[in-house]
Amino acid sequence: MSENRKAAIAAALILIGFGLVAYLMPRIMLAIGAYSPWIAGAVAVLFVLAFFMVFWLRARAQRKRD
Repeated sequence: MSENRKAAIAAALILIGFGLVAYLMPRIMLAIGAYSPWIAGAVAVLFVLAFFMVFWLRARAQRKRD
């Protein structure tokens, strides 16, 4: 399997996983917001940061390999 194909499959799986969580995010936010709106906001911020961090870490690992 070529490296480009592996990278495309990994990116697709990451996007599907984050897409599923993003789809469920309103329910997650409402459930957490029942306890604390500040924690719910923090979860949303962490979700967005995690999305970019995953791709940054993947690019960094690929650069080390090359």
